[in-house]
Order: sequence, then structure tokens, then C-alpha cells
Amino acid sequence: MTSHSPEGTQDPIEVLRDKLRQFAAERDWDQFHSPKNLAMALSVEAAELLEHFQWRPDAESAALAPGKCVKIGEELADVLLYLIRLADKLDIDLATAAADKLRINAQKYPVQSARGSSKKYTEF
Repeated sequence: MTSHSPEGTQDPIEVLRDKLRQFAAERDWDQFHSPKNLAMALSVEAAELLEHFQWRPDAESAALAPGKCVKIGEELADVLLYLIRLADKLDIDLATAAADKLRINAQKYPVQSARGSSKKYTEF
């Protein structure tokens, strides 16, 4: 299913999904892209993202040098691309799943209970 914005352009997530399909097909990599393998690759890329922040004080992690931000952007892109590919393999619409999850979280974390708190919803 393809969704379009009001201006008639294709959804950016779907554009990336289609490019990833083509990229994998051109390299005959579909054979390696099982949900299990993609989930593991996603986890590895998320860990590579964490390496940029490991052992840094909070203030330093919020004020990174531009060159560092470029590298972090590359890791974020890897995470996003594997996430999109995994969702595609499982036929999950990420935008819909995210919107649904936001609604669920809004119920779990009502403003009056959660505002300014880091507690888990089970602790309210």
C-alpha cells in the first residue's frame, strides 16, 4: 500500500523502503534479509550509535562537535534503514505502528501523572 501526501508526493518512509528493496535486489541480498538477521543487524547498528555516547557526561553528549554529529547521523541512518527493511519484511506499516504506539503511550502516561516524572507507568 502506498500513501501520498496532500501534494501528491510519496511518503518518505515508503520511498526509502522502495530504495532498500531495489538496493538489496540488485545485490541479491534478499536471501540474507530474514527478520532475525535484520533485527540482529539493527541491534548492532544501535550499539554502534551508543559507542559515540559511551562514558561521556550528559552535558558533553548534548554539545557534540559537528564532525561527531556527522558520524552519529550515519549511525542513525543505519538504524533507520534496518528498521525500515525489517518492517517491510514483516509487512508492518511503521507510520501506523508509531501513531498507534503514541496513542497507547498517551494512555499509559497521562499528562497529569507523567509530567516531569521519569517513573514507569506501572509506578504511578
